[in-house]
Amino acid sequence: MKFLIFGKNGQVGSALGRLLHKHDVIAFDKDELDLAEQSAIEEVIKQHEPDWVINASAYTAVDPAEENEALADAINHLAPAAMAKVCAQLGCPMVHYSTDYVFNGEAKQPYKEDDLTCPQSAYGRTKLAGEQAVMQHQPNSIILRTAWVYAAQGANFVNTMLRLGQERDQLNVVDDQFGSPTLAQDLAQATVQIIEQTPSRQFGEKAGIYHATGSGHTTWYQFAKKVFELTGNDRIELNPIPSSAYPTPAKRPAFSVLSNEKLKTAFDLEMPEWQTALAQTLQQKT
Repeated sequence: MKFLIFGKNGQVGSALGRLLHKHDVIAFDKDELDLAEQSAIEEVIKQHEPDWVINASAYTAVDPAEENEALADAINHLAPAAMAKVCAQLGCPMVHYSTDYVFNGEAKQPYKEDDLTCPQSAYGRTKLAGEQAVMQHQPNSIILRTAWVYAAQGANFVNTMLRLGQERDQLNVVDDQFGSPTLAQDLAQATVQIIEQTPSRQFGEKAGIYHATGSGHTTWYQFAKKVFELTGNDRIELNPIPSSAYPTPAKRPAFSVLSNEKLKTAFDLEMPEWQTALAQTLQQKT
């Protein structure tokens, strides 16, 4: 099969490239294709006529998006909209990734796919607009909402903690935001399994939005604590702090735990426990 992947050097895009290496994979990153240019996106898809389009690209700089919402919207909304339009013309199914930031974070139990969306940031607004555009223009699509994504390589929370753990003796980490750490490799593996279960390239009644995060949930402080525990760093003093002590331009959802139940029911897919995935990742880095 021929796959066209946008965002090849991102955490999920890189993992997809490794998992799909036996197939014909054409992949682009932001340095090779300007996602703010919708005509360029359309031209690339028409040129290659892929069997599948996977959009693993996004404007993920949450705080800068507050001042650059037009650019964030171009990449998170208008770009996937352009992809979906061409996919529909060519009869090509699409997989697109979204985020927990489409919710307001005020829930007391894990969000389900049909719960009311109410983004509180520019990033969340543009990602929600992207979801809606994809499903409007190419209903034969799967959208996977995820959260707290990390990988062995790249800029992410785990690698930031590992670096700061070597540089500092003390660290303050927010302890009142709840979410589910998600290993990029696990998200990519779930994507491949969904595709493998769809040989006809028609999702049918299974088309739509799904949640796909690491199983279980935690806080950023507890996540950091587990990172240092698993790497044997008992030197650093880790202090839990409230979000109010670490103000940011963009509002973060206080509770953005997503329910994976729909994913399990539709595709018999269970995402690994976040602690297990983290332990395996850190073991690979040593």
